Amino acid sequence: MASVWFVDVQSRPTAFLDFTSLTLDEFHQLVPSFEAAFQAHMREWRLDGKPRTARRFSVYQNCPLPTPEDRLFFLLTSLKTYSLQVVQGRLFGMGQSKAHQWLHVLLPALLAALRTLGDAPARALTALAQRLGASEADAASVVDSLEEEPALVATPEAPLLCELARKKENPSLTAVYPPA
Repeated sequence: MASVWFVDVQSRPTAFLDFTSLTLDEFHQLVPSFEAAFQAHMREWRLDGKPRTARRFSVYQNCPLPTPEDRLFFLLTSLKTYSLQVVQGRLFGMGQSKAHQWLHVLLPALLAALRTLGDAPARALTALAQRLGASEADAASVVDSLEEEPALVATPEAPLLCELARKKENPSLTAVYPPA
């Protein structure tokens, strides 16, 4: 089965955007900090998640992700498509277990790189408000309004969850999915 490689997709900007949600320029801005975070992680840990005790990390001859661009492309493709690990592995020429290992090593490296660049996702509304330049009072009022009234989430599973909330009388589900 053929594998997807960064060098093949980089020449097609629309396909690259479809795979990663980034333009090629945005991608190239992210690569150096991503690779630095990846190398820092690999100095301490092995690919299987155990602490590194002897040899340092090196790219071996039949490595499925030999370049920094391939590693970042692999991770961004996984995050964009959210495919099963077996599909992600097949797409990049490896088995499910190797895809699992790579994903669990590369994701912390991406988060560290985004923090370094100041582009890490905000984990709280107040942090997002500060990033966007809103005042603390504005952020607090948004948080208060969200806590007062839970949002009705429209998903394909919503009718099933409403039914479960009614049958089990689960107060947490009933608050999010009120009975009709």
